[in-house]
Amino acid sequence: MTPCALTVDSLNPKVLALADHLGDNAIARRAQCIQNEIEAEPESHPFREIIDCSLSNPQSMGQRPNKFFREVLALCDYPHLLEQSGTNSLFSSGAIARAREILDLFPGRATGGYSHSQGTEGLRDIIAAGIAARDNFPCNADDIFLTDGAAPPVPYFLDESRGWGVSMSDLKKQLDSARSMGVFVRGLVVINPGNPTGHVLVEENQREIVDFCRNEDLVLLADEVYQENIYADEKGFHSFKKIARSMGYGEGDISLVSFHSVSNGYYGECGRRGGYMEVTGFNSDVKKQVYKVVSLSSCSNISGQILMSLVMNPPQVGDESYASYQAERDGVLSSFARCAEAMVRSFNGLEGVTCSEAEGAVFVFPSVRLPKKAVAAAEASNTQPDAFYALRLLETTGIVVVPGSVFGQMHGTWHFRCTVLPHEEKKTMTVIISSFVAFHRAFMEEFRD
Repeated sequence: MTPCALTVDSLNPKVLALADHLGDNAIARRAQCIQNEIEAEPESHPFREIIDCSLSNPQSMGQRPNKFFREVLALCDYPHLLEQSGTNSLFSSGAIARAREILDLFPGRATGGYSHSQGTEGLRDIIAAGIAARDNFPCNADDIFLTDGAAPPVPYFLDESRGWGVSMSDLKKQLDSARSMGVFVRGLVVINPGNPTGHVLVEENQREIVDFCRNEDLVLLADEVYQENIYADEKGFHSFKKIARSMGYGEGDISLVSFHSVSNGYYGECGRRGGYMEVTGFNSDVKKQVYKVVSLSSCSNISGQILMSLVMNPPQVGDESYASYQAERDGVLSSFARCAEAMVRSFNGLEGVTCSEAEGAVFVFPSVRLPKKAVAAAEASNTQPDAFYALRLLETTGIVVVPGSVFGQMHGTWHFRCTVLPHEEKKTMTVIISSFVAFHRAFMEEFRD
């Protein structure tokens, strides 16, 4: 027998723990198997396609990429186009001008080489200026590290009864419990707007979180990748850095790392893998170690760096491309808002289902009160009850959602995460809602206590 140098038993336990956290990816694997079966035999299932509502992956759901972003990227990828006479008729003058500006930031105007490990200096300057304009507080380009996306655990639970806000008393209990068991808690991760819940934190709650991290000597890790996806009229996005600075806290008062990405938001450039982290409130020795870690991968990809600079510095009022850019942006976000509203309304009309308003991001996170017979059937198959529900949904309708148990949830509650991205023009949202309603009614009747 051929010896095996690596087995499951010899893997790093942290890798195995990560696999458990992801729920062994059983639903995604089953969805792929069904897709293969449909391609081989179209009549093999009661539906003709898999509709993946599990991920924040807009372009795979039919969303077109932003025209201005892609024009600039195409010209930067192939600068020779800028010398062609026909380019002016194919590309907007705004995109041509922006591409020339960006190319001037690279030695030899070439985007195929390595950049500085921290990211191209000129692009970091652009991003820092965008952050400063957003927050009305200064931003130092030396604090910006360009990355291949943003992926920032003692777990803590959000308060569903308060619109998924953070309960500071519960957070304190979790922290104290962890410390009593010898766990050295170094930081707090907060996702705002929220994933998987789709909530947007109120400013008061954000100030409480800032004070909590400062008083408990924790690094605040702010995942803010959905910052432009806000649907609730009474809510707005406020970065944690802006909140901290408005409270009078400076560099020496709180350690804060903020994340943003081109993968999420209305742009949805998931495959481009571009993002940044802004690192503030750390001394120079720590910053040197951060730089050393990011230097291990030479640099993040250049296309992602360019896109991140465009996200933070899109066409402005008065620019030739502003009107068309703004129309695209507003069209995408208003479509997300309509889909979110339709989903929430439909889910709240189902027996045993409650769903909070989708205030931002690209997800809803309904709670499902499953019948005892359904819970017993799930336990008999050694499956989490919400995963059991999600698998039945997949087998019946072809719709893929993520069980709430993947993220963690209060004991005795069951949820699932569903994206609000389905493309309106393709009528996918109508299909999803009608299929979901029919499935849920049949499921509840089958397992009625």
